[in-house]
Amino acid sequence: MARRRNPYPALVVMALIPAAGLFGLWRWASGQQPDPIVAPTSPTSVPVVQPAALTTPLLSVRRAPAVLSRVVNEAQFLEALQPFVETLGPASCFAVAVDGDEVITANAAASLRPASNVKLITAAVALEVLGPEFTYTTTVKGVVGADGVVAGDLYFVGGGDPVLNSIWWDGPNKHYPPFNRTAVESLADAILAAGVTSITGAVVGDASRYDSELYPPSWAAADQLVEGGPVSALLVNDSRITATAASKDDPVVAAATVLTTLLEERGITVGDAAAAGQVPAASSTIASIVSQPLPAILAEMLTTSDNTTAEMVLKEIGLARGNAGTREAGLAVVMSTLRTWDVPVDGLTLVDGSGLSDDDRATCGALLAVIEHGSLADGVGQGLAIGGATGGTLFDEFVAGQPLSGVIRAKTGTLYNYADGTGTDGKPGAKSLSGYVPRDDGSVIEFSLLLNGQQIAEEAQYRPFWTAMAAIFAEYPSGPTVQDLGPR
Repeated sequence: MARRRNPYPALVVMALIPAAGLFGLWRWASGQQPDPIVAPTSPTSVPVVQPAALTTPLLSVRRAPAVLSRVVNEAQFLEALQPFVETLGPASCFAVAVDGDEVITANAAASLRPASNVKLITAAVALEVLGPEFTYTTTVKGVVGADGVVAGDLYFVGGGDPVLNSIWWDGPNKHYPPFNRTAVESLADAILAAGVTSITGAVVGDASRYDSELYPPSWAAADQLVEGGPVSALLVNDSRITATAASKDDPVVAAATVLTTLLEERGITVGDAAAAGQVPAASSTIASIVSQPLPAILAEMLTTSDNTTAEMVLKEIGLARGNAGTREAGLAVVMSTLRTWDVPVDGLTLVDGSGLSDDDRATCGALLAVIEHGSLADGVGQGLAIGGATGGTLFDEFVAGQPLSGVIRAKTGTLYNYADGTGTDGKPGAKSLSGYVPRDDGSVIEFSLLLNGQQIAEEAQYRPFWTAMAAIFAEYPSGPTVQDLGPR
Protein backbone atom coordinates (compact mmCIF):
# COMPACT_ATOMS: atom_id res chain seq x y z
CA MET A 1 0.00 0.00 0.00
CA ALA A 2 1.45 3.36 -0.97
CA ARG A 3 2.34 5.68 1.88
CA ARG A 4 -0.27 8.40 2.13
CA ARG A 5 0.63 12.00 2.73
CA ASN A 6 -1.69 14.13 4.82
CA PRO A 7 -4.06 15.90 2.36
CA TYR A 8 -5.87 18.01 4.90
CA PRO A 9 -3.73 21.19 5.00
CA ALA A 10 -4.22 21.59 1.25
CA LEU A 11 -7.95 21.00 1.59
CA VAL A 12 -8.21 23.62 4.30
CA VAL A 13 -6.36 26.17 2.15
CA MET A 14 -8.62 25.38 -0.79
CA ALA A 15 -11.64 25.93 1.45
CA LEU A 16 -10.32 29.21 2.85
CA ILE A 17 -9.71 30.86 -0.53
CA PRO A 18 -13.33 30.87 -1.72
CA ALA A 19 -14.45 31.58 1.81
CA ALA A 20 -12.40 34.78 1.87
CA GLY A 21 -13.57 35.73 -1.61
CA LEU A 22 -17.18 35.44 -0.61
CA PHE A 23 -16.77 37.19 2.73
CA GLY A 24 -18.83 40.20 1.67
CA LEU A 25 -21.61 38.00 0.33
CA TRP A 26 -21.68 36.11 3.63
CA ARG A 27 -21.89 39.35 5.62
CA TRP A 28 -24.94 40.36 3.59
CA ALA A 29 -26.56 36.91 3.69
CA SER A 30 -25.97 36.44 7.40
CA GLY A 31 -28.12 39.50 8.11
CA GLN A 32 -31.06 38.28 6.05
CA GLN A 33 -33.43 36.13 8.05
CA PRO A 34 -35.95 33.99 6.17
CA ASP A 35 -39.62 34.60 6.77
CA PRO A 36 -40.84 32.25 9.45
CA ILE A 37 -42.77 29.26 8.24
CA VAL A 38 -46.17 29.06 9.81
CA ALA A 39 -48.09 25.84 9.47
CA PRO A 40 -51.85 26.02 8.90
CA THR A 41 -53.63 25.49 12.15
CA SER A 42 -56.64 23.45 12.92
CA PRO A 43 -58.19 22.20 16.14
CA THR A 44 -55.97 19.11 15.98
CA SER A 45 -52.80 20.49 14.39
CA VAL A 46 -49.44 20.70 16.16
CA PRO A 47 -47.34 23.83 15.62
CA VAL A 48 -44.17 23.23 13.58
CA VAL A 49 -41.06 24.26 15.50
CA GLN A 50 -38.21 25.31 13.25
CA PRO A 51 -34.61 24.55 14.27
CA ALA A 52 -32.41 27.50 15.05
CA ALA A 53 -30.77 28.86 11.91
CA LEU A 54 -27.04 28.18 11.61
CA THR A 55 -25.01 31.33 11.29
CA THR A 56 -21.90 29.59 9.89
CA PRO A 57 -21.26 30.64 6.26
CA LEU A 58 -21.77 27.94 3.64
CA LEU A 59 -18.11 27.95 2.57
CA SER A 60 -16.60 28.23 6.03
CA VAL A 61 -14.07 25.58 7.12
CA ARG A 62 -16.50 24.92 9.97
CA ARG A 63 -18.58 23.08 7.40
CA ALA A 64 -15.81 20.41 7.36
CA PRO A 65 -15.11 20.06 11.10
CA ALA A 66 -13.60 16.57 10.86
CA VAL A 67 -11.00 17.78 8.38
CA LEU A 68 -10.13 20.83 10.42
CA SER A 69 -10.00 18.87 13.69
CA ARG A 70 -7.65 16.30 12.14
CA VAL A 71 -5.34 19.01 10.77
CA VAL A 72 -5.14 20.86 14.08
CA ASN A 73 -4.68 17.70 16.17
CA GLU A 74 -2.05 16.20 13.92
CA ALA A 75 -0.13 19.47 13.95
CA GLN A 76 -0.14 19.43 17.75
CA PHE A 77 0.76 15.72 17.74
CA LEU A 78 3.74 16.42 15.48
CA GLU A 79 4.88 19.21 17.80
CA ALA A 80 4.66 16.89 20.82
CA LEU A 81 6.55 14.08 19.08
CA GLN A 82 9.42 16.21 17.81
CA PRO A 83 11.36 16.36 21.12
CA PHE A 84 11.00 12.58 21.50
CA VAL A 85 12.40 12.00 18.02
CA GLU A 86 15.41 14.13 18.90
CA THR A 87 16.31 11.73 21.72
CA LEU A 88 16.68 8.80 19.30
CA GLY A 89 20.15 7.94 18.12
CA PRO A 90 21.28 6.83 14.64
CA ALA A 91 20.81 3.16 15.61
CA SER A 92 17.07 3.62 16.03
CA CYS A 93 14.10 4.43 13.84
CA PHE A 94 10.57 5.65 14.42
CA ALA A 95 7.50 6.09 12.24
CA VAL A 96 4.01 7.24 13.25
CA ALA A 97 0.74 7.66 11.39
CA VAL A 98 -2.87 8.31 12.33
CA ASP A 99 -5.41 6.35 10.31
CA GLY A 100 -2.82 5.97 7.58
CA ASP A 101 -1.78 9.63 7.49
CA GLU A 102 1.94 9.97 8.16
CA VAL A 103 2.69 12.24 11.10
CA ILE A 104 6.44 11.86 11.69
CA THR A 105 9.38 9.63 10.80
CA ALA A 106 12.95 9.38 12.01
CA ASN A 107 15.51 7.21 10.21
CA ALA A 108 12.52 5.37 8.75
CA ALA A 109 14.68 3.83 6.00
CA ALA A 110 17.46 2.64 8.35
CA SER A 111 18.00 -1.12 8.09
CA LEU A 112 17.99 -2.37 11.68
CA ARG A 113 17.57 -5.55 13.71
CA PRO A 114 13.79 -5.96 14.11
CA ALA A 115 13.84 -9.04 16.38
CA SER A 116 10.33 -10.48 16.77
CA ASN A 117 8.70 -7.61 14.90
CA VAL A 118 9.33 -9.88 11.89
CA LYS A 119 6.29 -11.85 13.13
CA LEU A 120 4.09 -8.89 12.17
CA ILE A 121 5.14 -9.38 8.57
CA THR A 122 4.74 -13.16 8.67
CA ALA A 123 1.30 -12.88 10.25
CA ALA A 124 0.05 -10.23 7.83
CA VAL A 125 1.14 -12.22 4.78
CA ALA A 126 -0.32 -15.44 6.21
CA LEU A 127 -3.68 -13.74 6.72
CA GLU A 128 -3.77 -12.76 3.05
CA VAL A 129 -2.25 -15.89 1.51
CA LEU A 130 -3.99 -18.52 3.68
CA GLY A 131 -7.12 -16.54 4.55
CA PRO A 132 -8.89 -16.07 7.88
CA GLU A 133 -10.90 -19.28 7.46
CA PHE A 134 -7.82 -21.48 7.05
CA THR A 135 -7.42 -24.37 9.51
CA TYR A 136 -4.82 -27.10 10.02
CA THR A 137 -5.87 -30.76 9.89
CA THR A 138 -3.91 -33.55 11.55
CA THR A 139 -4.90 -37.06 10.52
CA VAL A 140 -4.34 -40.67 11.54
CA LYS A 141 -4.33 -43.24 8.74
CA GLY A 142 -4.15 -46.99 8.40
CA VAL A 143 -6.32 -50.04 7.87
CA VAL A 144 -8.66 -51.11 10.66
CA GLY A 145 -9.95 -54.66 10.66
CA ALA A 146 -13.45 -55.71 11.66
CA ASP A 147 -12.14 -56.58 15.10
CA GLY A 148 -10.65 -53.12 15.60
CA VAL A 149 -7.10 -54.32 15.01
CA VAL A 150 -4.76 -52.23 12.87
CA ALA A 151 -2.60 -54.83 11.11
CA GLY A 152 0.73 -53.07 10.81
CA ASP A 153 1.44 -49.43 11.51
CA LEU A 154 -0.84 -46.55 12.40
CA TYR A 155 0.30 -43.37 10.62
CA PHE A 156 0.23 -40.05 12.45
CA VAL A 157 0.26 -37.51 9.61
CA GLY A 158 1.24 -33.95 10.41
CA GLY A 159 -0.74 -31.12 8.86
CA GLY A 160 1.55 -28.35 10.06
CA ASP A 161 -0.51 -27.46 13.13
CA PRO A 162 1.92 -25.43 15.31
CA VAL A 163 -0.25 -25.55 18.44
CA LEU A 164 -0.89 -29.30 18.62
CA ASN A 165 -0.36 -29.78 22.36
CA SER A 166 -1.02 -32.01 25.33
CA ILE A 167 -3.15 -30.43 28.02
CA TRP A 168 -0.18 -30.45 30.40
CA TRP A 169 2.06 -28.45 28.05
CA ASP A 170 2.36 -24.89 29.35
CA GLY A 171 4.89 -23.60 26.84
CA PRO A 172 8.49 -22.46 27.22
CA ASN A 173 7.64 -19.29 29.16
CA LYS A 174 5.65 -19.39 32.39
CA HIS A 175 4.45 -15.81 31.91
CA TYR A 176 2.47 -16.56 28.75
CA PRO A 177 1.44 -20.20 28.32
CA PRO A 178 -0.45 -21.52 25.25
CA PHE A 179 -4.10 -20.48 25.13
CA ASN A 180 -5.33 -21.50 21.65
CA ARG A 181 -4.12 -25.07 21.59
CA THR A 182 -5.29 -28.06 19.53
CA ALA A 183 -5.52 -30.83 22.14
CA VAL A 184 -3.81 -34.02 20.99
CA GLU A 185 -5.86 -35.92 23.56
CA SER A 186 -8.90 -35.27 21.39
CA LEU A 187 -7.21 -37.10 18.54
CA ALA A 188 -6.54 -40.10 20.77
CA ASP A 189 -10.21 -40.05 21.82
CA ALA A 190 -11.26 -39.99 18.15
CA ILE A 191 -9.09 -43.03 17.41
CA LEU A 192 -10.72 -44.91 20.24
CA ALA A 193 -14.16 -43.83 19.03
CA ALA A 194 -13.31 -45.15 15.57
CA GLY A 195 -13.16 -48.63 17.09
CA VAL A 196 -9.40 -49.18 17.19
CA THR A 197 -8.51 -51.71 19.89
CA SER A 198 -4.90 -52.55 19.05
CA ILE A 199 -2.04 -51.82 16.66
CA THR A 200 0.24 -54.70 15.74
CA GLY A 201 2.95 -52.38 14.51
CA ALA A 202 3.92 -48.87 15.64
CA VAL A 203 2.59 -45.36 15.61
CA VAL A 204 4.59 -43.89 12.73
CA GLY A 205 4.90 -40.13 12.41
CA ASP A 206 4.77 -38.55 8.94
CA ALA A 207 6.09 -34.99 8.57
CA SER A 208 6.41 -34.96 4.77
CA ARG A 209 4.17 -31.89 4.38
CA TYR A 210 7.22 -29.69 5.01
CA ASP A 211 10.91 -30.16 4.35
CA SER A 212 13.33 -31.62 6.90
CA GLU A 213 15.06 -28.38 7.97
CA LEU A 214 14.49 -28.26 11.72
CA TYR A 215 16.19 -24.93 12.45
CA PRO A 216 17.03 -21.94 10.24
CA PRO A 217 20.81 -22.14 9.71
CA SER A 218 21.41 -18.64 11.11
CA TRP A 219 19.91 -19.44 14.51
CA ALA A 220 22.40 -19.62 17.35
CA ALA A 221 22.88 -23.16 18.65
CA ALA A 222 21.96 -22.00 22.14
CA ASP A 223 18.55 -20.83 20.88
CA GLN A 224 17.58 -24.14 19.30
CA LEU A 225 14.71 -25.82 21.16
CA VAL A 226 15.08 -23.27 24.00
CA GLU A 227 13.83 -20.24 22.02
CA GLY A 228 12.36 -21.99 19.00
CA GLY A 229 12.14 -25.16 16.95
CA PRO A 230 12.43 -27.80 15.93
CA VAL A 231 10.28 -26.90 12.93
CA SER A 232 8.34 -29.86 11.58
CA ALA A 233 5.00 -30.53 9.89
CA LEU A 234 4.34 -32.96 12.74
CA LEU A 235 5.06 -31.37 16.08
CA VAL A 236 3.50 -31.97 19.49
CA ASN A 237 4.37 -29.87 22.55
CA ASP A 238 7.21 -28.19 20.67
CA SER A 239 8.92 -31.63 20.66
CA ARG A 240 8.40 -32.29 24.38
CA ILE A 241 7.55 -35.91 25.17
CA THR A 242 6.85 -35.22 28.83
CA ALA A 243 7.12 -32.19 31.07
CA THR A 244 10.80 -33.04 31.65
CA ALA A 245 11.82 -34.83 28.43
CA ALA A 246 12.35 -33.26 25.00
CA SER A 247 13.71 -34.33 21.64
CA LYS A 248 15.80 -31.57 20.09
CA ASP A 249 16.44 -33.26 16.76
CA ASP A 250 13.67 -35.84 16.30
CA PRO A 251 10.29 -34.12 16.67
CA VAL A 252 8.48 -36.68 14.53
CA VAL A 253 9.34 -39.64 16.74
CA ALA A 254 8.66 -37.46 19.79
CA ALA A 255 5.15 -36.70 18.49
CA ALA A 256 4.50 -40.38 17.70
CA THR A 257 5.68 -41.28 21.20
CA VAL A 258 3.21 -38.85 22.78
CA LEU A 259 0.33 -40.34 20.77
CA THR A 260 1.45 -43.89 21.59
CA THR A 261 1.28 -43.09 25.30
CA LEU A 262 -2.18 -41.57 24.96
CA LEU A 263 -3.49 -44.61 23.09
CA GLU A 264 -2.09 -47.00 25.68
CA GLU A 265 -3.71 -44.94 28.44
CA ARG A 266 -7.02 -45.56 26.65
CA GLY A 267 -6.50 -49.30 26.54
CA ILE A 268 -5.28 -49.54 22.96
CA THR A 269 -2.25 -51.81 22.71
CA VAL A 270 0.66 -50.85 20.47
CA GLY A 271 3.10 -53.52 19.37
CA ASP A 272 6.24 -51.53 18.52
CA ALA A 273 8.02 -48.35 19.59
CA ALA A 274 7.20 -45.06 17.88
CA ALA A 275 8.95 -44.37 14.59
CA ALA A 276 9.12 -41.94 11.68
CA GLY A 277 8.10 -42.71 8.12
CA GLN A 278 5.69 -41.85 5.32
CA VAL A 279 2.12 -43.02 5.00
CA PRO A 280 1.37 -45.41 2.09
CA ALA A 281 -0.82 -43.86 -0.59
CA ALA A 282 -3.57 -46.46 -0.15
CA SER A 283 -4.12 -45.78 3.54
CA SER A 284 -7.51 -44.60 4.74
CA THR A 285 -8.23 -41.86 7.28
CA ILE A 286 -9.24 -43.30 10.64
CA ALA A 287 -9.52 -40.06 12.61
CA SER A 288 -8.57 -36.41 12.35
CA ILE A 289 -8.47 -33.22 14.37
CA VAL A 290 -8.87 -29.67 13.08
CA SER A 291 -7.31 -26.55 14.56
CA GLN A 292 -9.07 -23.28 15.28
CA PRO A 293 -9.14 -20.83 12.34
CA LEU A 294 -5.97 -18.98 11.41
CA PRO A 295 -6.62 -15.79 13.47
CA ALA A 296 -6.48 -17.90 16.64
CA ILE A 297 -3.16 -19.38 15.53
CA LEU A 298 -1.81 -15.92 14.75
CA ALA A 299 -3.00 -14.64 18.13
CA GLU A 300 -1.07 -17.45 19.80
CA MET A 301 2.01 -16.57 17.75
CA LEU A 302 1.86 -12.80 18.26
CA THR A 303 0.69 -12.58 21.86
CA THR A 304 3.26 -15.05 23.19
CA SER A 305 5.88 -14.34 20.50
CA ASP A 306 6.04 -18.03 19.58
CA ASN A 307 9.05 -18.50 17.32
CA THR A 308 8.23 -22.08 16.37
CA THR A 309 4.72 -21.17 15.29
CA ALA A 310 6.08 -18.33 13.14
CA GLU A 311 8.46 -20.68 11.32
CA MET A 312 5.73 -23.26 10.72
CA VAL A 313 3.35 -20.58 9.43
CA LEU A 314 6.10 -19.40 7.08
CA LYS A 315 6.46 -22.91 5.62
CA GLU A 316 2.69 -23.16 5.19
CA ILE A 317 2.80 -19.86 3.27
CA GLY A 318 5.46 -21.40 1.04
CA LEU A 319 3.37 -24.50 0.46
CA ALA A 320 0.21 -22.54 -0.31
CA ARG A 321 1.66 -20.05 -2.78
CA GLY A 322 5.16 -21.30 -3.59
CA ASN A 323 4.38 -25.03 -3.94
CA ALA A 324 6.99 -26.05 -1.37
CA GLY A 325 6.78 -26.32 2.40
CA THR A 326 10.16 -24.69 2.93
CA ARG A 327 11.52 -21.61 4.63
CA GLU A 328 12.94 -20.32 1.34
CA ALA A 329 9.64 -20.69 -0.51
CA GLY A 330 7.80 -18.95 2.32
CA LEU A 331 10.22 -16.03 2.34
CA ALA A 332 9.89 -15.61 -1.43
CA VAL A 333 6.11 -15.42 -1.09
CA VAL A 334 6.43 -12.92 1.77
CA MET A 335 8.64 -10.59 -0.24
CA SER A 336 6.51 -10.79 -3.39
CA THR A 337 3.36 -10.11 -1.34
CA LEU A 338 4.91 -7.07 0.32
CA ARG A 339 5.76 -5.67 -3.10
CA THR A 340 2.14 -6.00 -4.22
CA TRP A 341 1.21 -3.95 -1.15
CA ASP A 342 3.73 -1.25 -2.15
CA VAL A 343 5.65 -1.83 1.07
CA PRO A 344 9.14 -0.27 0.78
CA VAL A 345 11.41 -3.33 0.75
CA ASP A 346 14.76 -1.57 0.43
CA GLY A 347 16.63 -2.39 3.62
CA LEU A 348 14.37 -5.37 4.34
CA THR A 349 16.29 -8.65 4.69
CA LEU A 350 14.42 -11.65 6.06
CA VAL A 351 16.03 -15.03 6.70
CA ASP A 352 13.32 -16.52 8.92
CA GLY A 353 9.71 -15.94 9.87
CA SER A 354 10.19 -15.16 13.54
CA GLY A 355 13.00 -12.62 13.83
CA LEU A 356 15.07 -14.89 16.06
CA SER A 357 17.97 -14.69 13.63
CA ASP A 358 20.49 -11.91 14.08
CA ASP A 359 20.67 -11.64 10.29
CA ASP A 360 17.14 -10.25 9.88
CA ARG A 361 16.90 -6.57 8.99
CA ALA A 362 13.88 -4.30 8.65
CA THR A 363 12.97 -0.63 8.51
CA CYS A 364 10.38 1.31 10.43
CA GLY A 365 9.00 2.41 7.09
CA ALA A 366 8.37 -1.18 6.01
CA LEU A 367 6.84 -2.20 9.33
CA LEU A 368 4.56 0.84 9.42
CA ALA A 369 3.42 0.11 5.86
CA VAL A 370 2.53 -3.46 6.85
CA ILE A 371 0.63 -2.18 9.89
CA GLU A 372 -1.22 0.36 7.73
CA HIS A 373 -2.11 -2.32 5.18
CA GLY A 374 -3.93 -4.21 7.92
CA SER A 375 -6.04 -2.84 10.72
CA LEU A 376 -6.63 -3.03 14.42
CA ALA A 377 -9.77 -5.06 13.72
CA ASP A 378 -8.24 -7.85 11.62
CA GLY A 379 -6.64 -11.13 12.67
CA VAL A 380 -3.25 -9.49 13.16
CA GLY A 381 -4.40 -6.40 15.04
CA GLN A 382 -6.62 -8.41 17.35
CA GLY A 383 -3.88 -10.98 17.89
CA LEU A 384 -1.35 -8.55 19.34
CA ALA A 385 -0.43 -8.42 23.01
CA ILE A 386 -2.24 -5.78 25.08
CA GLY A 387 -0.35 -3.47 27.41
CA GLY A 388 -0.51 -4.66 31.02
CA ALA A 389 -2.63 -7.72 30.19
CA THR A 390 -1.68 -11.12 31.56
CA GLY A 391 -0.74 -13.93 29.20
CA GLY A 392 1.23 -11.88 26.69
CA THR A 393 4.63 -10.31 26.12
CA LEU A 394 3.36 -6.92 27.39
CA PHE A 395 2.21 -8.32 30.74
CA ASP A 396 4.77 -6.19 32.60
CA GLU A 397 4.70 -3.15 30.31
CA PHE A 398 2.13 -0.33 30.31
CA VAL A 399 0.68 -1.75 33.50
CA ALA A 400 -2.38 -0.44 35.34
CA GLY A 401 -2.10 3.22 36.20
CA GLN A 402 0.33 3.96 33.38
CA PRO A 403 -0.46 5.59 30.02
CA LEU A 404 -1.92 3.19 27.42
CA SER A 405 -2.54 0.40 29.93
CA GLY A 406 -5.13 -1.93 28.46
CA VAL A 407 -5.17 0.14 25.27
CA ILE A 408 -1.99 -0.37 23.26
CA ARG A 409 -1.84 -3.48 21.06
CA ALA A 410 1.67 -4.17 19.85
CA LYS A 411 4.32 -6.68 18.94
CA THR A 412 7.45 -6.70 21.04
CA GLY A 413 10.90 -7.77 19.89
CA THR A 414 14.01 -8.57 21.89
CA LEU A 415 17.56 -9.61 21.01
CA TYR A 416 20.27 -9.51 23.67
CA ASN A 417 23.25 -10.68 21.57
CA TYR A 418 25.51 -10.80 24.62
CA ALA A 419 28.71 -12.78 24.23
CA ASP A 420 29.50 -12.96 27.95
CA GLY A 421 26.43 -11.41 29.54
CA THR A 422 27.84 -7.88 29.83
CA GLY A 423 26.67 -6.57 26.50
CA THR A 424 30.05 -4.99 25.82
CA ASP A 425 31.61 -7.58 23.52
CA GLY A 426 28.62 -9.01 21.67
CA LYS A 427 26.68 -7.77 18.67
CA PRO A 428 24.22 -4.89 19.03
CA GLY A 429 20.98 -5.98 20.59
CA ALA A 430 17.45 -4.95 19.71
CA LYS A 431 14.26 -3.83 21.42
CA SER A 432 11.30 -3.27 19.16
CA LEU A 433 7.66 -2.26 19.51
CA SER A 434 5.19 -1.80 16.66
CA GLY A 435 1.42 -1.80 16.55
CA TYR A 436 -1.74 0.19 17.18
CA VAL A 437 -3.13 2.62 19.75
CA PRO A 438 -6.89 3.27 19.47
CA ARG A 439 -8.02 6.67 20.69
CA ASP A 440 -11.28 7.89 22.21
CA ASP A 441 -12.20 9.92 19.12
CA GLY A 442 -12.24 6.75 16.99
CA SER A 443 -8.85 7.33 15.37
CA VAL A 444 -6.01 4.81 15.55
CA ILE A 445 -2.33 5.61 15.94
CA GLU A 446 -0.09 3.26 13.93
CA PHE A 447 3.57 3.17 14.88
CA SER A 448 6.89 1.36 14.70
CA LEU A 449 9.86 1.90 17.00
CA LEU A 450 13.08 -0.08 16.53
CA LEU A 451 15.90 0.45 19.02
CA ASN A 452 19.32 -1.11 18.38
CA GLY A 453 22.46 -0.91 20.48
CA GLN A 454 24.57 -2.48 23.21
CA GLN A 455 22.41 -3.49 26.17
CA ILE A 456 19.33 -1.79 24.65
CA ALA A 457 17.28 -4.88 25.53
CA GLU A 458 17.82 -4.15 29.22
CA GLU A 459 14.84 -2.57 30.93
CA ALA A 460 16.83 0.44 32.14
CA GLN A 461 17.83 1.21 28.55
CA TYR A 462 14.64 0.82 26.51
CA ARG A 463 11.89 1.60 29.00
CA PRO A 464 12.49 5.39 29.15
CA PHE A 465 11.82 5.50 25.39
CA TRP A 466 8.68 3.42 25.66
CA THR A 467 7.41 5.47 28.61
CA ALA A 468 8.00 8.80 26.87
CA MET A 469 6.33 7.59 23.68
CA ALA A 470 3.32 6.25 25.57
CA ALA A 471 2.81 9.55 27.41
CA ILE A 472 2.66 11.44 24.10
CA PHE A 473 0.37 8.89 22.45
CA ALA A 474 -1.98 8.98 25.42
CA GLU A 475 -2.54 12.73 24.96
CA TYR A 476 -3.68 12.45 21.36
CA PRO A 477 -5.93 14.12 20.31
CA SER A 478 -5.23 17.17 22.43
CA GLY A 479 -6.78 19.81 20.17
CA PRO A 480 -10.36 20.75 19.29
CA THR A 481 -12.90 18.04 18.64
CA VAL A 482 -15.31 17.80 15.73
CA GLN A 483 -18.04 19.11 18.05
CA ASP A 484 -15.88 22.11 18.97
CA LEU A 485 -15.40 23.02 15.31
CA GLY A 486 -18.80 22.12 13.89
CA PRO A 487 -21.22 24.62 12.32
CA ARG A 488 -23.01 26.95 14.73
